[in-house]
Amino acid sequence: MYRSKIKTLVLASSVTLMAIALIAFPQESVKASIRGLNMWWEIVFPSLLPFFIVSEMLIGFGVVKFIGVLLEPLMRPLFRVPGVGGFVWAMGMASGYPSGAKLTARLRQEGQLTRIEAERLVSFTNSSNPLFIFGAVSVGFFYNAKLGVILALSHYLGNICVGLLMRFYGKDEKKEKAALPKKNKHVSKFRYALSSLHQTRLKDQRPIGKVLGDAVTSSIQTLLMIGGFIILFSVVNKLLFYLGFTTMLAHTVEFLLSIFTLPDALSIPFISGLFEITLGSQLTSQVQDATLMHQAIITSFILAFSGFSVQAQVASILAQTDIRFQPFFIARIFHGGFASLFAYLLWEPVYEKFYNNEQPSNAIPVFLFKHSSWFYDLYSMMIKFGPILTISALMLYTFILFSRRVRK
Repeated sequence: MYRSKIKTLVLASSVTLMAIALIAFPQESVKASIRGLNMWWEIVFPSLLPFFIVSEMLIGFGVVKFIGVLLEPLMRPLFRVPGVGGFVWAMGMASGYPSGAKLTARLRQEGQLTRIEAERLVSFTNSSNPLFIFGAVSVGFFYNAKLGVILALSHYLGNICVGLLMRFYGKDEKKEKAALPKKNKHVSKFRYALSSLHQTRLKDQRPIGKVLGDAVTSSIQTLLMIGGFIILFSVVNKLLFYLGFTTMLAHTVEFLLSIFTLPDALSIPFISGLFEITLGSQLTSQVQDATLMHQAIITSFILAFSGFSVQAQVASILAQTDIRFQPFFIARIFHGGFASLFAYLLWEPVYEKFYNNEQPSNAIPVFLFKHSSWFYDLYSMMIKFGPILTISALMLYTFILFSRRVRK
C-alpha cells in the first residue's frame, strides 16, 4: 500500500513538472513537437504502413502459419520459439521498430505463441531497419556511408546474441502449448505447411474486403499511437535539457564512459539517445572531441537500446496482451552491450582493413558500400514523398471509418 502511494506521488509530480515546463518553455516545446511530427509523417508512417498492412493480411490468409511450419526446425532449436518467429524476425529487421512487437502481439492473440515464447520473440525481433541505419544515421548524420556497414553488422549480430541468450528465459515457468494443427506422420513437411495455410484461411470467416479494411484500420491506429509517442518523447527530451536534468545525469554518465576510456563529451548525446535514438545519434555525430570509432560504439548502443520512446511504443502494444514488458527492457540493455562490443571488435578487421583509403577497396564489402548509397537515395525519396503517402492513408482511414459508421 505504501509503495503504491509512493508510485502515485512520483507519477503525479512528474506530470505536474512536465506541465510547468511546457508553460515555461513554450517555444522550445513547439519546435520539439514539430520535429517529432516531421519525423513521423515523413519517415515512420510511410515506411511502416505497407509492412503493417501486408503483415496483417499474411496472418489472416495463413501465409505466416505456412512459413512457421517450414521454419520450425530452424527457430525452435536456436531460439526456442515456433517457426512463425522467423517471419516476425525478418519483418522486424526489414521494417524496423516496433514491427516485431506488433506482430508478436498479433500472433499471441491468435494463439500461435505461448506467453513465454512471445516474450522471448519480442526481445530480439525489434531492431532498426537498414534504411534508417544507412540512410539517416550513416549518411545523413555522419556523412559516411561506409560507417553503416559497422553499425548494421553490430546491430544485427547483437540481436542474434540476444535471441540466443533469451532462449534460456522462462525455463522454470509452467509450460503452455500454443494451438497447432495435428500433423500426419506420413505427410511431408511442405504438404503439412500447405494444409496449415488452408486451415488458417478457412478459420478466418472474413471476406477479402473485410480483411483488407481491418488491416488498414488496425495498422493506421497503431501508427497514430506511435506518432503520439514520438512527438511526446521529442518534447520530453528537449525539456529535460532545458530543465538541467540532462546535465545532471551527464556527470554520472561521464564516470561510466571513463571506465571504457570514452570521451566525456559523448555523455549528453548518450543521455539524449536513451530517450530518442534519432536525436542521440545526431548529437553523437557532432561531437568533435571523439574519434569515429568512439562515436560508432555509442551510436551502436543507442540504436540497440532503441530509446524510451520506442520502448514506450512497445509497452503500449504489449499491454493489449498478457506479454510482460520487463523481459523486453532487460533484453534492450543486453542488446546495447552486445552491439557496442561488436562495434569495437569489428572496427579494425572490417572498417580499418577495407575502408582505410579514401576510395573503397575491391573487396567484397564494396557491395555494401554501394548498397548504402541506394539506401540514402531511398531515404531522401521517403522524406520528399512520405507526407503525401501519410495524408492519403489518413484520408483512406477516415473514409473506411465513416463507411462502417454509416452501415451501422
